[in-house]
Amino acid sequence: MRYLRKPGPRHLLLSIAMFLPLSNAMADTDAPAAPDPSQNDKWHFTVGAGVFSEPKYPGASDRKFQPVPLLGASYGRYFIGASPDAETPLGLGAYLYRDSHWRVGAVVSYDFIKPRKESDDSHLRGLGDIDRTAHASVFVNYTLAWLTARSSVSTDIGGKHQGTTATVDLEAKYSPIERLTLTAGPGLTWASSQYEQTFYGVTAAQSALSGLRQYSPKSGISSVRFSVGASYRLTDHWNVGTRVTASNLRGDAGNSPVVEKKDQIFYGAFASYRF
Repeated sequence: MRYLRKPGPRHLLLSIAMFLPLSNAMADTDAPAAPDPSQNDKWHFTVGAGVFSEPKYPGASDRKFQPVPLLGASYGRYFIGASPDAETPLGLGAYLYRDSHWRVGAVVSYDFIKPRKESDDSHLRGLGDIDRTAHASVFVNYTLAWLTARSSVSTDIGGKHQGTTATVDLEAKYSPIERLTLTAGPGLTWASSQYEQTFYGVTAAQSALSGLRQYSPKSGISSVRFSVGASYRLTDHWNVGTRVTASNLRGDAGNSPVVEKKDQIFYGAFASYRF
């Protein structure tokens, strides 16, 4: 089982965003380039914990710290919990195809924590909460030697008006010594108009309550980012690592009156045990 990555990805817009890059760093150290057929009929588990720092909400100027459990299990092509390659910390999915280069799969997931609460910041007063919801996602990842390209499309299936997002990331990997893996690369997120409206829009009613101007963003590239990470395999079972992602809110998302700061930094660290 690979263990996963992407914040800001989960698009910079979820509180769990920093968890994803951390998981991905772990993936690069404990997973083979191709699935091992001899492991298809066996259970594999990962447990651990991480802590990360991120903006209080997408576009906030103030920060918060968030602990994150790392829990996952896999059996053959199926996985539950923190899903490898699928960029979600709480999901149920399966690989549709895997070989030494390609990983294609689908997953149904649920937000780990609430994406945004009005009580997070005084700037959000009158805007209301953004509730957790369920998502259906597909992902396609390709690895050639030291470079991996990752892409995913995720849509709200819980009826919480969170629309659809698509992400693309490139990640280069380098191991200066056997147990240490360094990663770095850029990425971007596209968001539908419904997603943009939920996270960055201001309706007439919200404008009256908050004092912010009414705003109706359109679909488009909502963020670009660059991430660096390091993962160290202490033993055959234990991994530790860290990750930093710098991102910038773009287009209609960046111009929203909800946004106080376009430049966003996410960073964190983790420890995990795989068996």
